[in-house]
Amino acid sequence: MDSNSTASLPTREELNAELIAVPEPPEQPETPPPPGFEDGLDVALRHVKGRRGGDLVGIILVGSGARRAITPHSDVDLIALVKGDIDGHEILRVGERLLDIRYHGYRSVEDELAHSLRLPSLLRKGRVLFDHEGVTAQLLEKANQRFRQGPQPASINEQIRLKASCYHWLGKAEDLTDKPGTAQYLLTLFYEDCILAFFRLGGYWLTAPVDVHRFMFSREPALADLAGQYLNATTLTDRLNFGRQFADLLFKDIPNPARID
Repeated sequence: MDSNSTASLPTREELNAELIAVPEPPEQPETPPPPGFEDGLDVALRHVKGRRGGDLVGIILVGSGARRAITPHSDVDLIALVKGDIDGHEILRVGERLLDIRYHGYRSVEDELAHSLRLPSLLRKGRVLFDHEGVTAQLLEKANQRFRQGPQPASINEQIRLKASCYHWLGKAEDLTDKPGTAQYLLTLFYEDCILAFFRLGGYWLTAPVDVHRFMFSREPALADLAGQYLNATTLTDRLNFGRQFADLLFKDIPNPARID
C-alpha cells in the first residue's frame, strides 16, 4: 500500500465519530392491574395501619405492583416505614394473592441508600400508598438522586473475588458430574454469582429478576446469548460447556487471584 492510500484511510477518531449510539430498549407498555388488585391494597393498608398505629410514617408499594407488571402469581410487596429502629417481615394472604410486608425504620432505610446495590432502583419506582408529613416522598426523592449517581464501582479486589467465586462453583459442578442433581444445584449458585458479577463489573444497578436477561441483552448481546443457551441447555454437559463460555466472556478482562507458590 503506497503512502497516498495510507493517508486517505480514516483515523480511529473519524470512524468512532460515525458510530451511532445504540438506543435504549423501549419501555414495555404498562399492564393494567387485574380486577380486585386495588381492593386488595386497601385491605393491606388497613392491616399495616392497624398493626403499627402511631409510629407508622409511610407505606410504599414496590416490585411488580409498582411497575404495573402484575401477573396472576405476583406477590404484593410493601415496605412499611416506621419510627425507631426496627426490622420485621410478615407474609399474609389477600384473596388468592400473597402479601409480603417488610417493616423498616425510615432512618435506617435512608442510611442504607448510600451503599445498597438494590434499594435505590427498587424505591425510585415505588408507589406511595401512605405518607405522614411528606417523609416517604422525601425518601423516594433521595432514592432517585442516589440512582442517578450510579452504584459505587467495584474495586479490583471485589472483581477478583467475584471471578473466583463463580469459577469455584463451576469447578465444583464439573467435579460432580457423576451426581447430576448436586451439579445442577451448584450451577444454580454459579449463575446467581455470575449475574451479580455482571451488574457489579458493568457498574449497573441490580434489576428485578424478570428483567435481567432483557437488560443484559441491551448491554452485552453476546453475553446474553450465551446466558440463554446456558439456561436452555437440556443436558448437564451442555450446561457446563455454555457456563464456562459465559464465565470466560464475562471475566475476560479480570485477572486471576495472585499466586504465592
